[in-house]
Amino acid sequence: MATYKRVLIKLSGEALGDHGRLFDHEQIDRVAEVLCSLQRTGTQVAVVIGAGNIWRGRQGPAAKMSAVNADHMGMLGTAINSIAMQDAVERLGVPSRVMSAVEMNRFCEPYTYRRAVRHLEKGRVVIFACGTGNPFFSTDTAAALRAVEIGADAILLAKNVDGVYDSDPRVNPDAKLLPDLTYHEVQERDLKVMDASAITICRENAVPCIRVFALDDPGNILRVIEGDPMGTVVHP
Repeated sequence: MATYKRVLIKLSGEALGDHGRLFDHEQIDRVAEVLCSLQRTGTQVAVVIGAGNIWRGRQGPAAKMSAVNADHMGMLGTAINSIAMQDAVERLGVPSRVMSAVEMNRFCEPYTYRRAVRHLEKGRVVIFACGTGNPFFSTDTAAALRAVEIGADAILLAKNVDGVYDSDPRVNPDAKLLPDLTYHEVQERDLKVMDASAITICRENAVPCIRVFALDDPGNILRVIEGDPMGTVVHP
């Protein structure tokens, strides 16, 4: 049985690519299958996807770019990923809507929270594109903001690491997994769960929980929904 009525799933863009390829279509299809399975349990499913497989703004050669232009390119990258995921979901027979914080009516709907909630209530998978619509804010912040707006029971943070650690496990082999944290602890210890503004939004609006886990197996999304304690839970 699903433990949440309405969830917002934050997917990293890197998890949808594959070692330099923009898109790992097999992985996108696997994630879409899980989203559809989750929707069929009666859970209302909203999604925010990053753009890391397409664009890592302000890094490498792009570091010399205007931050505003770099962030605009990242927003467009999220729209591309969102349309790809929508296509994969709808090929499996589940209705989906992409809603963008930046108007691009030929490709997707403009975001309003009332319409987003209505789509969710009708059983559609809703994918939020273009972050908050503003430069200088990450898709983490967009995920926190949308979760608060739609009244999500949880943010499911599916990443390329399997939880929150006390230091970077890719650098420190002795890093320890932290299975349970409060928002205050995350801020006090400057732990890299989401960016600082996203955690502040979650803390100030008492988002019930953030679940952080690995997307190496997309089935982990369903396992978390069904109560598996994998990864890290962050809560008020």
